[in-house]
Amino acid sequence: MSNNFSAKTARALPRRGFLAGSFAAAAVLLALPLSATAADTVLLNASYDVTRELFKDINPAFIAEWKKSTGETLTINQSHGGSSKQARSVADGLEASVVTMNQANDIDLLADRGLVVADWAKKFPNGAAPFYSTMVYLVRKGNPKHIKSWDDLGKPDVKVIIPNPKTSGNGRYSYLAAWGAVIKKGGSEAQARDLVGRIFKNVPILDAGGRAATTTFTQRQIGDVLITFENEVQLVRSEFGDNFEVVYPANSILAESPVAVVDKVVDRRNIRKQATAYLNFLYSEAGQEIAAKHFLRPRSAAVAKKYAASFKPISLFTVDEVFGGWKAAQKKHFDDGGEFDQIYQSK
Repeated sequence: MSNNFSAKTARALPRRGFLAGSFAAAAVLLALPLSATAADTVLLNASYDVTRELFKDINPAFIAEWKKSTGETLTINQSHGGSSKQARSVADGLEASVVTMNQANDIDLLADRGLVVADWAKKFPNGAAPFYSTMVYLVRKGNPKHIKSWDDLGKPDVKVIIPNPKTSGNGRYSYLAAWGAVIKKGGSEAQARDLVGRIFKNVPILDAGGRAATTTFTQRQIGDVLITFENEVQLVRSEFGDNFEVVYPANSILAESPVAVVDKVVDRRNIRKQATAYLNFLYSEAGQEIAAKHFLRPRSAAVAKKYAASFKPISLFTVDEVFGGWKAAQKKHFDDGGEFDQIYQSK
């Protein structure tokens, strides 16, 4: 079913030129404000690569609120890249105060390294995921290949743009969404593997992250369909208007955005209070409204009701429900030699 994004909703967001600069290095540091004095407290948020616009709005809002309530001046820097790549960077020494990822598996990696507490998901509400999204399709105007379902992505004449599931949470969710859609229809594991195999045979370029994949599809004009997060496709629609259409499959995966304080860093730098308040702000009415304006589905019932027109109802399944959790999915599908490696090497 094609969803023509409303002009009213598009006008609610300023045009950000959000794809400009996408060819820059994957990890980009954005300081808000641009410089900090020696007395300022500095936080670094390591996040996935399609949240740049979100945190450009979140950060100044929180900085202002914190200044008003405590008198303290904060500087918040951002680092963006593929979610799994970001997690590895933090594990390898990137001094992030907090991580805001797109899958629990990446934070579990940090817990395994002793950087984050093992029960990180219990430290904030909703499994430490303040908002969520799902995987949908962006097609070119008029949907010339008549793409409506996951099965359509496996047709031989369809070129599909998906980032690499080995380095990107975006790619991992896309892979699992296609696999899970077969299972949810009553299909077998073999049928799911067949469909995912046919889809990846249709992938001409395997970008490292979601924003790079968006650039490939929109700016380089490669591919017939982009699979990505709902919030990303809506931002493309608000930027480029009628050049693209959003298509919602009958069912898709629940893509949560988990967050965590990097305990080892905040305790060493004595900034736990500020880092915790920053993540709590994401659950506040102000934070939830900013998330909704960026097309991330809010947890707040009041905010969800206010922005109901922005979010099309869709049947969602979870990673736990179909795959037995992220650790099981990682081991079976994305570890070296797993299902994805076997599928991609045979394409």
